[in-house]
Amino acid sequence: MMKKVKSKTAYLCSSCGDDFSKWFGQCPSCSEWDTLSSFKVQTKSTDFRTRQTPSKLLKELLDVEKDKRISTNIQEADRVLGGGLLQGSFILLGGSPGVGKSTLALHICSGIKQICLYVSAEESDQQVALRAIRIGIKSTNLHISGENHLDSIINQIDTLKPKLVIVDSIQTIMNLELDSLPGSPSQIRDCGQKLLEVCKQNNITIFIIGHITKEGNIAGPKMLEHMVDTVLYLEGENRYDHRILRSIKNRFGATYEVGIFSMGEKGMIEVKNPSEMFLEERNIDITGTCIYPSLEGTRPILVEVQALVSKSTLNIPHRNTNGFDYKRINIILAVLEKRMGLSMGNKDVFINLVGGLKIDDPATDLSILCAIVSSSLDKIIRSSLVILGEVGLGGEVRSINNLYQRILESSKLGFKEALFPKSNLNKKIEGVDIVLHPVKDVKDVFQIIFNKK
Repeated sequence: MMKKVKSKTAYLCSSCGDDFSKWFGQCPSCSEWDTLSSFKVQTKSTDFRTRQTPSKLLKELLDVEKDKRISTNIQEADRVLGGGLLQGSFILLGGSPGVGKSTLALHICSGIKQICLYVSAEESDQQVALRAIRIGIKSTNLHISGENHLDSIINQIDTLKPKLVIVDSIQTIMNLELDSLPGSPSQIRDCGQKLLEVCKQNNITIFIIGHITKEGNIAGPKMLEHMVDTVLYLEGENRYDHRILRSIKNRFGATYEVGIFSMGEKGMIEVKNPSEMFLEERNIDITGTCIYPSLEGTRPILVEVQALVSKSTLNIPHRNTNGFDYKRINIILAVLEKRMGLSMGNKDVFINLVGGLKIDDPATDLSILCAIVSSSLDKIIRSSLVILGEVGLGGEVRSINNLYQRILESSKLGFKEALFPKSNLNKKIEGVDIVLHPVKDVKDVFQIIFNKK
């Protein structure tokens, strides 16, 4: 029986990715306003008697073949991916323009030592080749394509049979069957779905590179992030050389794991000891600074917390933060004034996490509180001390997670003392070669951080 191609109009939400048969001003799924846009859906009708569905053999769990990971030979990338590239995985890499997404993808292609296809719909073959040569990549296994039509890309994959495919970017490729422009929600959704099918059917790894919006989210429907196995963000600022690769979602590894890189003339260079990099310019002879052992994923990273407190000449004092939640700063200042009697109502307060890091962890509270106290009283905190703990509204210092790993890393880097919540104290922590200062309340902090031993 002859198949008939039919076309119908549907409406796709650019926020959550759900589609509907009619238009709504407010998305019924995510409640966002004015996010539905129309697109044409082509369907093929066929008689149910002639329709055939391919069958797959059922397997017991223990009989399923275990896929091996392929190392990228980049330790920081392998860490974030969960031990390397898992064959059949579909990975989304996002980041701001110029942060180094394409450069990192080229390094990964060079590192796996197997056949790779790099599809660049944004640049010509010559431009990609020049960039690869500039950063020292001379791999004979890397094949470059400037194609932007989805069917042609799939044909190239079928012909070359690569182990890794990079699609740069998902917003610039298009399916000619759809009546919409590249980058539209319908194109991103359909191209992503078809690439996912290719990925799973051929058991190959596909990286798709995605643009981000001005809010910092992956451009396109949210469904794209649900579709992939792993979502990675490459973070960094133009005024800093370092880049942070962070996993936001990972079905095959730890989420919020990070890898640290340094961007240079030769591309991405992995930083194997980021704590030393963030602390190398530290000045121990000034007030308002202390060290906080951060935990990024499963990795402890020591960072310097800086505070500057000065008398305000304004009716409403300045409150400025860099790398830390502004609302938590206001809470800490309120605790200082109420529980410790330190007047902050007429003071300008500036907080900075050195190196451009962004940390959203309540365990940072105590280190920021101590830095503010140090700057306000003009007293220097001992340079041998690391400080961490969550501060409650009653002034209590609350327990935090993974304290042992944080203190162990601090000891390895030469720090001699640790100030932390008393509720976290246990025999395992007592075994670390470091002087412990467990505290229950912020009132206990003064006599510890300033008194010389």
